[in-house]
Amino acid sequence: MKAKMLAARTKLQSLLDEHELTAGMYVRVYGDHLILGRAENVPGSTETENIDRVRLTRLGPSTWGLSVRRHTGRWERTPWSGGMKEMLDAILTFMQHLVAAFD
Repeated sequence: MKAKMLAARTKLQSLLDEHELTAGMYVRVYGDHLILGRAENVPGSTETENIDRVRLTRLGPSTWGLSVRRHTGRWERTPWSGGMKEMLDAILTFMQHLVAAFD
């Protein structure tokens, strides 16, 4: 795993933990992507499974693109790109329903 992506994961995890809506989300690295998700209860079981929700893709040294996971499992790009904090602001503003913990 690239050192730059590990550093980016650590930074993003710290940013997520600062906000009530995104606290508790995981961040994993997959190539040039940072995938954000939540561990959710499996219906009818006491087990949990990780569910990916949104993805940041490295477009440049400090530029990221934002994608959302569709119900089909495929990733759909959004029109947003920019710095990591800008992408988090877009998530918190426009994608609350995708990142909120389900009760």
